Amino acid sequence: MLEVKTKLDVLNIELSNKGKSNPFESIVCRIKSPSSIIKKLEKRGLAVNAENIYSQIHDVAGIRVICSHPDDIYVLADRLCSQDDITLLKRKDYIENPKPNGYRSLHLIVEIPIFLMNETKIMDVEVQFRTIAMDFWASLEHKIHYKKNLLPGTDDIVNELKNCAEEIASIDFQMQSIRDRIEKLYADDNS
Repeated sequence: MLEVKTKLDVLNIELSNKGKSNPFESIVCRIKSPSSIIKKLEKRGLAVNAENIYSQIHDVAGIRVICSHPDDIYVLADRLCSQDDITLLKRKDYIENPKPNGYRSLHLIVEIPIFLMNETKIMDVEVQFRTIAMDFWASLEHKIHYKKNLLPGTDDIVNELKNCAEEIASIDFQMQSIRDRIEKLYADDNS
């Protein structure tokens, strides 16, 4: 997890030194709790042991990268995956194909070597890329929906949450368009 975080920090600095604004606002790292790991294995009908954790659970280590604009997500993800010691195992693009509830994010499962004193281990890390707006929606939706165990007959709430996600996505792309227009004005002015 820390290896991937370092790579993203370096990319952020490199891209900002090339005249781009910093592509991300923040990075949050987490290790899945033992109870979450156990629940995930049991849900899949697997024995709770180290081998199954290592081979079957690909998001024990996780990183959430919060970006300013949707195109920053794709630039960072592409640059990360193009590094020669990173192997992309899985990519789920919930920005292009949102979940039915409106959730948007780009999820990558990557494999990276970890150099220990006496060995090199290959480890999986889940990297989630979201914009500030996507993260805002996901955080609130999680608190409202998952923590409250919505009762049957609350379809109007579910629909309203989805509508909010669509409005937020629209604002995300409007903000990106404004940024692009401003950058073009400065580029034209400096020509």
